[in-house]
Amino acid sequence: MSAERIDLEIRRGRVHRLGSSNGRGPELDLSGHLILPGLINCHDHLEFNLFPRLGCGPYPNAEAWAADIYHPDRSPLKEHLAIPKAVRLAWGGLKNLLSGVTTVAHHNPYDAAAFENGFPVRVVKRFGWDHSLHFSSDLVGRYRAVPKRWPFLIHAAEGTGPSAAAEIQELERLGILSARTVLIHGVGIHCDSLEILLRRRASLVWCPSSNLFTLSQTLRPEVLGSALPICLGTDSALTCHGDLASELRVALQAGCLSAEDIYPMVTTQAARILRLNRGEGEIREHGVADLLAVSDRGQTPAEGLQEFVPALVILGGRIQLVAQDLAARIDPMLTRHLQKIELEGRGSWLVNANVALLRAAPEAVLGPNFQLAGRPVRT
Repeated sequence: MSAERIDLEIRRGRVHRLGSSNGRGPELDLSGHLILPGLINCHDHLEFNLFPRLGCGPYPNAEAWAADIYHPDRSPLKEHLAIPKAVRLAWGGLKNLLSGVTTVAHHNPYDAAAFENGFPVRVVKRFGWDHSLHFSSDLVGRYRAVPKRWPFLIHAAEGTGPSAAAEIQELERLGILSARTVLIHGVGIHCDSLEILLRRRASLVWCPSSNLFTLSQTLRPEVLGSALPICLGTDSALTCHGDLASELRVALQAGCLSAEDIYPMVTTQAARILRLNRGEGEIREHGVADLLAVSDRGQTPAEGLQEFVPALVILGGRIQLVAQDLAARIDPMLTRHLQKIELEGRGSWLVNANVALLRAAPEAVLGPNFQLAGRPVRT
């Protein structure tokens, strides 16, 4: 898939026209940049992205990791949990925005008060979920209560031992596996369970950094090379030191996939798996104007997502992020609502968030050198 030079017109939050412009309204000169669909992060726990990585693996499964690290009355969990949840959610949204994400699947209850009032990115709203077989009290009931047109997301086979592998058979026995089932992690999937998933047309979210940290291994090559639909997720900073940009790099380093194989995992295939139907994950006329611009070095769009730093992120036709050097080329009327933020070692941007206000709560508890997904935050 190659890039082409083209004009793009946005009206009312959607891509109105490709290939020409009538010259009305403000214009953005993005010469020297590739315009890509806004990325889709298919798995995150947004409220845990100010936390440090916790644990000392490898563990046999996620339950062993959780038992080891979950001590809410001790440091560092005690201090981080003292930060209001709404603030922690917003920082999770910023982590995603700073890596070019415009849509994220949050694996916890949908918080309308937080997500529908100027949140940095779009949060998937129409979905069903449960945590896992191990931590569920009514998995079958929750699965059946979800509208059939929505995806149902659940952690599964998050381990390397026989108990993790057996979870796929147990989900099959319970009637949980179908075309709308989205399993998260799946490290324990082997040939027999892979056949079940392919037959049931289920999908999978791959979180390689989190898997390697907790389990010291990730999806088997036979799973990655199969016809199973796979998308990419970051998990949270509790297990993933980085964002979706770094996760793309780890996925490529897994060795059996190319940049072209991985690109749909954060764009078109991710949208299909999450059943997003407004044009997320692609650039098309009348689709939602969720866009990412990265530096153009003559690469294909898929190659453009390797070692990239977002230059511009547009969410529903509105600028959410712009690199400071690019901001100098943009009408100040379009960027006056933005505030400066810098992630050490990643970049410096203007973003559509009250960064000064959001800093106050974590600074009061953690001090001025708090980190977002493992990187110090500067303003």
